[in-house]
Amino acid sequence: MVPLIIFMDNISSNISKQWNKHHTIYMSNVNLPHEMLEKEFFVHFVMSSPHAAPMELMWAMKQFICNAATSGVAAWDCKDNKEVLLIPCGLFIAGDNPMQAEECSHSGLNCNYFCQTCDIGGTKEYKASKDGYSSLFASGNLQTPEGTAVNIWEQFEMALKPGATEKIKNLVSMTGICDTALNSIMNTLVELEKKLRKCTVGTQAKSEAEVTAALEREFEELLQGDKLKDTLNPLLGMNGLDIHMDTPTEILHTVLLGIVKYFWGQTVFLLDKAKLMDIFQTCLQSVDTDGLNAPCLNAGYICHYKGSLIGKHFKSLSQVMPFIIYDLVPSTVLNAWTIMGKLIVLIWHTKILNTKAYLVG
Repeated sequence: MVPLIIFMDNISSNISKQWNKHHTIYMSNVNLPHEMLEKEFFVHFVMSSPHAAPMELMWAMKQFICNAATSGVAAWDCKDNKEVLLIPCGLFIAGDNPMQAEECSHSGLNCNYFCQTCDIGGTKEYKASKDGYSSLFASGNLQTPEGTAVNIWEQFEMALKPGATEKIKNLVSMTGICDTALNSIMNTLVELEKKLRKCTVGTQAKSEAEVTAALEREFEELLQGDKLKDTLNPLLGMNGLDIHMDTPTEILHTVLLGIVKYFWGQTVFLLDKAKLMDIFQTCLQSVDTDGLNAPCLNAGYICHYKGSLIGKHFKSLSQVMPFIIYDLVPSTVLNAWTIMGKLIVLIWHTKILNTKAYLVG
């Protein structure tokens, strides 16, 4: 068995234009040692396109893995000196938060029900209330691929009825489910339904049966001989993969460029206000970096470009800040940095242990 990390994101590597967005899929073999997974040599390029939508690329990727899993891939084991049959399978889908939301047929972090894994959330008024705010820190009911597919079917059925635009909008708002793979077809049907029901001067309004028949004909033309289930998010029905559970929260933007970045900004504000930034830079420069997996903290750069730091800076800062600011900031700020440092260590250890547990199991 060969478990795979599947990664997709929108990138631009062209040199002829400043920005030419295209989507790319890569894969990595989880059986490799952890330190090898980060090396470019062990990252396998699968496909890329500036035109195909993400779910179209994922549909091809799914077929690629499923076909290989059905027939197996013959290979030679140089260690045991014999032929082996490799069976690939998807372990989890990596990517940033917006891309993972799309892969889960979810609206993202800005919707009422913002979690792609569970149904936590509510209206803006509810989340601002005391009970609603407290509920955000409790576990919600887990999302399932089957439940998501049922919700998408409901949205499609709404597209064939009067007032479809508002009904679909309300349903998305109530659940957070939005399938980009089917959206283009639904939008076309909704616009056609509006035109068919629109009655102009001197023309007779079409009956309900005529509108339904016209929509069904248009729908068949849009599918071009395919079935409706083939147009849904292909990851919802992928064997061995629960898309809601197997899209682990992205650490970089959620933690390092999220809570750590913004708390760093508040801490710098306090240090500047107290005129302690020079002392902070001196303390940071004197830190022993032997255990940080970082050649140098580069205190001069961090303090000069304190508003333009990237993930690697915040990863190192989160581990050393409690030792530097213990007598420079209020105890509440120091306690917060201590908690964030523990959180980041736990996240990285959990990430490694989960991979090892899968391989042992």
